[in-house]
Amino acid sequence: MNKQTLFGTFLAAALFCGCQSSKVKISGRFVGNDASKVYLEQLSPLSPSIVDSTVLAEDGSYEFRLKEVPPTPMLYNLIYNEERIPLLLAGGDRLTVSSVGSVVRNYTVEGSVESDLLRQFYQAFVAGAQQLDQLAARFADPELTEQERKELASEYTAEYYRIRREQLRFIIENKSSLAAVYALYQRLPGDAYLFNGDSDVVYYRTVAEALEQSYPESPYLQTLLAEITRMDARMNLASRITEAEYPDLELMDIYGKKVRLSSLAGKVILLDFWSAELGTSNALNADLKEIYRKYADAPVGFEVYQVAIDTSKPLWINAVQEQQLPWISVSDLRGRGSAALGLYNVQKLPTNFLIDKEGVIVARDIRGEELEKKLDELTRL
Repeated sequence: MNKQTLFGTFLAAALFCGCQSSKVKISGRFVGNDASKVYLEQLSPLSPSIVDSTVLAEDGSYEFRLKEVPPTPMLYNLIYNEERIPLLLAGGDRLTVSSVGSVVRNYTVEGSVESDLLRQFYQAFVAGAQQLDQLAARFADPELTEQERKELASEYTAEYYRIRREQLRFIIENKSSLAAVYALYQRLPGDAYLFNGDSDVVYYRTVAEALEQSYPESPYLQTLLAEITRMDARMNLASRITEAEYPDLELMDIYGKKVRLSSLAGKVILLDFWSAELGTSNALNADLKEIYRKYADAPVGFEVYQVAIDTSKPLWINAVQEQQLPWISVSDLRGRGSAALGLYNVQKLPTNFLIDKEGVIVARDIRGEELEKKLDELTRL
């Protein structure tokens, strides 16, 4: 699996340390593939760049020698057969990196504690992501029964959360390593956050505090501290939002288009949190459709912004289409890890919030006749 999104914005801000450099040797063997060249990629502050390449010998062996490598580990990728092996290289390292067959699944690292820790995380993470891809592909089979679809969705959700738990466990258990920093920035397909948006700051802070003892000179520590400052600032801002300025959301609809909650300003809005996977909101959706039709031509516009707390895109889209939901349906496909839950302090599903045309949250968990009565009042001119 080609993972080129490693470290994301984290790397873009990192600065190389200017302390005394030294040499690094990387050697090993790659067998079982047709590719003949190996590349070494440096993840620099501005962009990844190939710093060296070599042709495999007849027995699959290769060797790289680097000069002026800082004593604090920096991130590189060894690229073979279009697959990347992440390495944390420090001046003086003598690494042996080898693989037989599938590169990412089978590679071994000797000679670097940080790079071997990175291997332990990376191989498990990639294997999990590939398993999710396979489950998603099976879900697309049009011949699946409804029961088989539900079982696949359940399997996908269980695997998704298993990967996330293992990722967080690795970060906490190895918090003083730079491999933990790498793990902080890895995302499963469709994920923008580690776990729960800006509340992830607890994990970033845990690693940063440990790195201040183990790698105080690392440029990655400084970037991590800067990221923590930004996350704290956003959380402080969110905590000061008044009811008249509800927390805004921007999520993807079923067509992949981003829709902002604030784009509905001036209308009465029902912000509704539900889950297609749970299947407990079908009857409520049916009732809400009747109310939605009743107020379609009200003097003050009424709209539903419904957030699906799901992880399976096919299951969510299928539910929206089967139930013919006429309103705005969005999701970040992060399930219980959705940042939207934290912003609105949602503890259970379904949950809704009624927002008047002035942007004031006037009711929570309002349904049926009570909702209609309130809409009669709010949609009048």
